Amino acid sequence: AAKIIYDQMPDIQLIITGSSALNIKNHTSESLAGRKIDYQLFPLTLSEYLYQTGAESVIHDSCFQRIVSGDTEPRMYGFDLGATVNRVLTYGLNPYLVDHPSDVSYLKELAISSIYKDILELNLIEHRATASNLLKLLAYQIGNLINYSELASRLGVDVRTVQRYISIFEQSFILFRLYPYTSTRRDEIGKAPKIYFYDIGVRNAIIEDFSDPSLRRDAGAIFENFIISEIIKYNSYNDVEYKTAFWRTAAGAEVDLVLHKGDSIIGVEVKRSPRRLSTGFKRRYPDAQVHLVTMDNFY
Repeated sequence: AAKIIYDQMPDIQLIITGSSALNIKNHTSESLAGRKIDYQLFPLTLSEYLYQTGAESVIHDSCFQRIVSGDTEPRMYGFDLGATVNRVLTYGLNPYLVDHPSDVSYLKELAISSIYKDILELNLIEHRATASNLLKLLAYQIGNLINYSELASRLGVDVRTVQRYISIFEQSFILFRLYPYTSTRRDEIGKAPKIYFYDIGVRNAIIEDFSDPSLRRDAGAIFENFIISEIIKYNSYNDVEYKTAFWRTAAGAEVDLVLHKGDSIIGVEVKRSPRRLSTGFKRRYPDAQVHLVTMDNFY
């Protein structure tokens, strides 16, 4: 139908939306080839959330610009940024939560529908229990290197099935993989990706844990996921064309996020609390900027 309208009514612009990216893609990619532009809409950015809740009067790119510039001076706000961020790290940034904060039942339903309604109805995944268990394992491993063989062994399936299921989760915008930055040095991690979720509230719903993020064992991983997803959103919306990666050596030296474009390289360490900046990445890449991002200076 979309192809017919496009071909026969050239003055009409179509906007095709839906909650299932895979469903839209499967039904439009062939018929609208060469006729469409794809836009990815993510959960809200923090700035969008603050604007929608009335805490800020404009939407801006403060988080991204502070990270890129290395501006680490704390700022004063007319609202409690710490409390807001803790709420976001608990319930996420789904637009529904602007008017319905702390709605755990909604997040659980959203997590279920993301896995089952959108994916299983398309017959892309054969085993519901395997998909659910895999997603839960991944949710517990945010910010860690993914070992496909280990996941396959724990689930009793082959590695290809694990990789295919993760690709489907990725195409459904549930999660994304961050790949390593390497200059082909033998001691640099060069293949294994890390996993992050587009919305931390959905991730918390999958593991059924909505406890205070400041008291959780995974507090650092949650904050890291939040910062990296904010960068992914801004990078996509504004066409700044930074490539995103992480850096790690076999000995354990690590930078959580690497932004690189042309000759520009920015290493970002994401820590919930201030600490000394490690020097390994700077020694390896002396022309790179390296910044420490914490709860106190990211926005």
